[in-house]
Order: sequence, then C-alpha cells, then structure tokens
Amino acid sequence: MEPSFETQQTDATKTSPAIPIAIIVGFAMIAVAIFFTSSNEPTETVTVVEADEEVIIESGTPRTIDETDYIKGNPNAPIMIIEYSDYECPYCKEYHSTMNSIMEEYGVNGQVGWVFRQFPLTQLHPNAAKISEAALCVGELGGNDAFWTFTDTLFEERAFDAPTNVTRLPQYALDAGISQLDFANCIDERRNQEAVLASAEEAFRIGARGTPYSVVIVGDQQAVINGAQPYAVVKDILDTLISQLEGTETPTPTTTE
Repeated sequence: MEPSFETQQTDATKTSPAIPIAIIVGFAMIAVAIFFTSSNEPTETVTVVEADEEVIIESGTPRTIDETDYIKGNPNAPIMIIEYSDYECPYCKEYHSTMNSIMEEYGVNGQVGWVFRQFPLTQLHPNAAKISEAALCVGELGGNDAFWTFTDTLFEERAFDAPTNVTRLPQYALDAGISQLDFANCIDERRNQEAVLASAEEAFRIGARGTPYSVVIVGDQQAVINGAQPYAVVKDILDTLISQLEGTETPTPTTTE
C-alpha cells in the first residue's frame, strides 16, 4: 500500500540550572555577535513581515525539550541547539550538513545536543508539511534513531535547489527500518498533521520568519542563529560558550595609564 502523497514538486529536557553571572554576560555578548553575523546569511523567509523585520534576535522562548523531541547527541548537554527547519529549503540542506559536522566534533563528548523541529514554509514549498508529517511518522514508528536516519536521507538525496522526490519517501522510511504498510497508514491517517502545525506555529511565535532558524540554549539563557551559518561561525560560537562554561576563557587584559 503506497501512501497517498501529492506529487507536486513546486518550491515553497529541560534547561539546566542558572549559570554564573559571568557566563550570562558572555552569552549576551555572543547573542549580539550571532545577530550581526546572521543578518546577511542565506535563509528562506515567508512574506508576512516587512523586510527589515525578517531578522529577529529573539521574541519568545521555545517550549521545553521533552520526550516528543528528536535529539542528536546528549539530551542533557550544557549547550542545546533547537533548530526549526524545512526539508525542502535549500539552505536547510546546507545547514544540516554543517550541523552534522558540528555534532561529530561536539556531540560525541556530550557538550552539545541538537533538537530538530518542523517549520515547513508551505508558501514556498507546498509539499513541505507532508514531508514533515512523514518524518514524524518515522519517528513515531521507529524512534529517535529512525527519525534521524530518515531526516539525514531526505537532505542527502536531493540536490541543493531541487525539491524532494516524494515518491521515494516510502523507500527512505524502509531504509530507516520502518514497515512500509505502517508508514503508509500513518501518512494516510494524517496522524502528525496537528503536530507539524503546532511546531510551525511555535516557530513563528518565538520569532522565526525563515529557515533554518536555530535557538542556542545555555542554562536559562538563549540566543538565535538565523540562517545557514557556515561551520566556522557555528564552531566559533560554541568554542566561546564552552570556554566560558569551563572557565578557561582568557580575560581581555586591561591597561593602565
């Protein structure tokens, strides 16, 4: 039984305890740095706000990470990155590769955890919401590892500026260890339609106006990485935060007359 996908190919844990005040100040400085380095980075935006409002540093807090989330790395990591993404967005494909490289360096030792949440921009990508539903079906049926296998495959199997071949989704699910019949039933029943909508509404509520949109959380502090920042930029942000958390950052020397 094949799931009844539309084949249109058009484009459209709780936080850890409060951290020392010195780190809060440092994090605020990082937040400003993220804002300025993000303002010109590639991102796909929805046309519901004025152009000068499309880059927003923070206007709300993501919901608490819980058992419904799909997490790569340590779910109790001191630094959590919550990404809101669209499987059809070309820049999300680029940023997904960046984040996988980041996790290879910082995830293995438990320093960073990566949460993937759905933000399909259906104005730009008509099939994006149904692809998000498919990903959540895989997660529902196969768990965290299956979700990430499916998600990685979705981004790897299409070209930068090409839409997803939705006819391949059942095979991607099978490759992730999911029964095609169970997958088809989940898709046809639209079991995750409301979850995708809720995730998109959350993204918009907290300030996201395009994809990828990532919220970096350290303790009860947060900042936004807006757009497809390159590996070097994300690495620099994390290195600075980790050095602050570990107390190894060299203070800026002061001069006296």
